[in-house]
Amino acid sequence: MKSKKKIIIGSVIVLIVLIMIIVISKKKKGDEGNVVQTAKVGRQKIIETVTATGRIQPKTQVKISADVAAKITNLPRKEGEWVEKGDLLVRLDQERFQASVESAQANLRSSESNALLAKENMLKAEKDYIRTRELFEKSLESQAILDQAYAAFQVEKARHKSALEQVEQARAVLKQTNDDLSKTTIYAPMAGTISELNKEVGEIALGSQFQEDVIMVVSNLSNMEALVNVDENDIVSVALGDSAKIEVDALPNKIFHGEVSEIASSARITGAGTTDQKTEFEVKIAIIDPGEDLRPGMTASSDIITETRENAIGIPIQCVTVRTLEQLKAKHTKNGVDPVTADSLSQPNYVPDKDGFVSVVFVVEKSQAKAKQVKTGIQSETHIEILEGLADGDEIVTGSFRAISQTLQNDSPIVIKNEGQQK
Repeated sequence: MKSKKKIIIGSVIVLIVLIMIIVISKKKKGDEGNVVQTAKVGRQKIIETVTATGRIQPKTQVKISADVAAKITNLPRKEGEWVEKGDLLVRLDQERFQASVESAQANLRSSESNALLAKENMLKAEKDYIRTRELFEKSLESQAILDQAYAAFQVEKARHKSALEQVEQARAVLKQTNDDLSKTTIYAPMAGTISELNKEVGEIALGSQFQEDVIMVVSNLSNMEALVNVDENDIVSVALGDSAKIEVDALPNKIFHGEVSEIASSARITGAGTTDQKTEFEVKIAIIDPGEDLRPGMTASSDIITETRENAIGIPIQCVTVRTLEQLKAKHTKNGVDPVTADSLSQPNYVPDKDGFVSVVFVVEKSQAKAKQVKTGIQSETHIEILEGLADGDEIVTGSFRAISQTLQNDSPIVIKNEGQQK
């Protein structure tokens, strides 16, 4: 029994020793350095884009509404039909307007008759005045009679003038009623497709003088554009003429091309006063190759190309990180140099930004990660342009993300294990 117990105790001790050896081995292996992936710096094409969403709409479209309020009596066209300029689109009830025209015509005739009568009375008063003046000059009439004749002439003259003004007023009323009558018939102002029809025969057209009451929309579907909303932080990068790629949700396997044709000068704010408040600018993108499948109102997303570098030094975006000046102080412990003394050794001249951070990329030098300060330019979805700090052929740390963003420090020892490399 004692022999068996000794064997068990010995086995446990051996197992504990083995575990300690493995732990120590792993610890030593970890002390060798951070495991990272690397790549060589090279030149490539970098395209910076601004992403925005919106909808498809015709470049040219006209909203058809009535200028007078009346019942719709005829809608000869249907939604989706093609119309030529001048084709009949809508006819409204004309009875009330026709009656107004006839009444105005009668008033005009009456006014003209009154003006004619006033003219005759004026001419008679003028003749009486002339005859009285001649008698007065021969001392056959008194001054009082002459003044009376003159006053009567002036009164009739004023009445004639008033009658003429009433004629003009009656003509103006007739012109207005004729214009109202003409507005009961609406013709196509342009050739195009009826892309929207909002009314039926028998419904009331309210008339645009009260509120917008669109009966139909005539659109030129051969010229389409995307109306997208660009965030205020990106709008400064967008310029007229910038090219764009457009994707439409309803047509997932097709990419359309266009260019920026119009940029709003004032912002469009949604959700004001809430956490969801957005400040955006409307941008119109003229579509170069619309085809026949696009329809007004389709949801669209666009990538507006704001800048292109054909031969830039570009690296993956995740390679660029930030550190403080304190974090960039390399701690040397080799050759007996104390870490405190190492702070005073020669260090690269880093220039922090206003927030105290330095943009750096870790460059591989003699199995160490050296933090090199960089100046960045434009960036695509995956790569960023390096303007200063790196050169062609430099080997930089590309992963892992945790190593780049957290664990790596200046002069940290590293172990390179790239994909496909033998362990």
